Formats: sequence, structure tokens, C-alpha cells
Amino acid sequence: MLQAGSPVPEIALQDTEGRVVRLSDFQGERAVLIYFLRATSCPVCNRHVQDLIRSRDEFAANGVQVLIAAPDGRAKADAWKARRLVPFPVLVGREGSPHETFGLHRKVFGTMRQSGSVLIDSQGIVRHVHGATMPTSGYDKKAINAAIRRLRAHAPGT
Repeated sequence: MLQAGSPVPEIALQDTEGRVVRLSDFQGERAVLIYFLRATSCPVCNRHVQDLIRSRDEFAANGVQVLIAAPDGRAKADAWKARRLVPFPVLVGREGSPHETFGLHRKVFGTMRQSGSVLIDSQGIVRHVHGATMPTSGYDKKAINAAIRRLRAHAPGT
């Protein structure tokens, strides 16, 4: 798992339209929050995504691009995105799942995929990392909001 304060490694994923998305593409532009859902069929994860959607204007006002990472293939993730009206880019792995790329693995004898979130500032430094095996713990809204407040406090020109 990534560590807060470390530079994000060069990671290339793919969105549901097949475009390559590199986290370095956002450097110098905006911060990136990636939410890793356990599965597109997970009702708890879907509630977390709905909360992210409700907060999208706040994220945008704070210069944060939200990305959703799905462990499914492109076709399934794209169908989920359309069905759920997800306005954010949905990422899938180019090789394996995006979860594995970030150190979120299957736990409990390989039956439970971890979910979580990563916040990367506009300079490419990891500012928040959270992973959990239980889906109810995979979205720490208070910690994410606190990390975003810290970004604002340390933004150039403030």
C-alpha cells in the first residue's frame, strides 16, 4: 500500500472508454481522489459512490478530480457507470485490477476484495491513504475531507 507523504509511482490505468489514464497527467493541475470500490455489485460501495457524486461540486471547488476504480473489466465497469449515472471517470486495470496496483488485495482467505481511497496532491504526493476489508469501512469521508482541507491550507497563494 502507498504511504502518505510519498510520491505516487508512475501508474497507468485505463478508463471505461479504453483511454490510458496516468496519474502524472494531473500533476500541476489538480489533486486526485481515487475511490476503490470492492465490486460494482456491492451495495455499500454504491452508497459511497453516491455520496461522492453528491459532493462533486465541493470536490471541484477544491481542485480535486474524483476517479472511481472498479475491479471489473471495461465492459462491466462501463455498464455500471452508465446505469448509476456516475459523472466521474471510472478506471480499470490495464493488467490486473487497479486495486492490486495500489496494494489493495483480497483478504479473508481471498474472498473479500479490499476497498479504500487515495488522495494525491497536485504535485504528485500521496496525502491520504485508506484501505479496508469490510466495505462499511472502505470510505472514510471525515479523513478525506480533513486531507482536502490540509491541501487547501498548503496551496500556493494561501
